[in-house]
Amino acid sequence: MSLQQAEDRIRQLDRELADTEDNDRRRELLQEKSRLLSEAYGNISAYDRVYLARKPARPGVRDYINRIFTDFFEQHGDRLMHDDPAIIGGIASLEGLPVTVIGHRKGKTLEENLKFNFGMPNPEGYRKALRLMKQAEKFRRPIITFIDTPGAYPGLESEMHGQGEAIARNLMEMGSLTVPVIAIVIGEGGSGGALALSVADRIWMLENSVYSILSPEGFASILWKDASRAREAAELMKLTAYDLYNRGIVDRLFGEPAGGLDESSRSIYERMKNALITELGVLTKLSGRALVEQRYKKYRRIGDCTSD
Repeated sequence: MSLQQAEDRIRQLDRELADTEDNDRRRELLQEKSRLLSEAYGNISAYDRVYLARKPARPGVRDYINRIFTDFFEQHGDRLMHDDPAIIGGIASLEGLPVTVIGHRKGKTLEENLKFNFGMPNPEGYRKALRLMKQAEKFRRPIITFIDTPGAYPGLESEMHGQGEAIARNLMEMGSLTVPVIAIVIGEGGSGGALALSVADRIWMLENSVYSILSPEGFASILWKDASRAREAAELMKLTAYDLYNRGIVDRLFGEPAGGLDESSRSIYERMKNALITELGVLTKLSGRALVEQRYKKYRRIGDCTSD
């Protein structure tokens, strides 16, 4: 039984518990619920983590901005065409330290999903992000990015506007930024759309986030011509936070409660805030040249370990 199926059954049990007054029946329902919780969360598969990473109730970039930073001032537009709402970015304060915060933005309702294109940016979004990064470099502000996207938008118009070039330019420019960059995968980290915001000095992941070249459904469709084999594909892709941490690609993991995070999971904000303050205290002491050199060595090492 998948985690999603177990959660569906648990919700059904909760409804039955609310409707029954028979003590024996309540005891049976509670025992089944306890067993399901133990089985479901005691042996989470890679695809279960994909499911948790995609949950609409999971905190998004705005939740982290509101609870970790103060005085956030959002900036808009790429200065070429228009503003892409799938990318949010601006200036904020982290315990008195000015920083630039950028992230993919998904919605929690159908209306928001449509407005933010389900977290899939167009090239204008990546150009906006790069504009804010270069501004941060000019004023010596550290950069913090939050990754949560199924991938860059693959539509015809986005390709006509230079989607590939926009992503490639971000990769190139981020590699040579002379200010600290920390990238945090908070949900889905899909394809070049995620990588375009995650060439960083430190890459962190939440326990139930995922980071991969494409979705398990897309992988299964390409490899076997069968998207229904996504669960099998997820195991092969090594896309979980633990897989990537063990291979040395990710620098830090943040644990999550059973069942994953929701907006009320306050401890994650405090832990992440403290980690950012500590890490930036180290990185801001390095010269721009040292940051670029260390970043280069980091990605050479990642390239070596992924080619094994």
